[in-house]
Amino acid sequence: MPANTIPTRIRWAVDFMDVQPTDHVLEIGCGPGAAAELICGRLVSGKLFAIDRSESGVDRTKRRNAVHIESGRLTVRQIDLATLRVPVKRLTKVFAFNVNLFWVRDCVDEVALLHERVLPGGSVFLFYEATRPEEVPRILERASAALTGGGFRVSVIDQKQPAVVGIIGRR
Repeated sequence: MPANTIPTRIRWAVDFMDVQPTDHVLEIGCGPGAAAELICGRLVSGKLFAIDRSESGVDRTKRRNAVHIESGRLTVRQIDLATLRVPVKRLTKVFAFNVNLFWVRDCVDEVALLHERVLPGGSVFLFYEATRPEEVPRILERASAALTGGGFRVSVIDQKQPAVVGIIGRR
């Protein structure tokens, strides 16, 4: 796959989120920066704050999206969600794709941080590739419980093409 190709699952997820020109979005686990490219392309006065624990993920996102960084629409930081302090309390959307944090361990503090920073009416979108069907029920159960326990109203989507499941937490 060429370096700047955007996977179908990422295109689908960004379309599903319905990013608006004024949205303030937090992306958790920006990886190669494909979602950041799509999201920033939809922003006018809105902003994307993208984080990743991996130095290489941050570097790839920065290289791929240099024009969006220069425009002021994108900020990229190497940090994990547990230690993140979002500068403002006005996030309209939070996005993560294949970020295991929400279903493999206790994430009460991280979900509390999101609930504090997401505006009323805003949403957290957790998407996972459903390529391992035996894992899907556990992912859905644990990620849903984490968001529900943090005060979000949860709904689940099951997309067949591409094979993606999503847990949406609305504030």
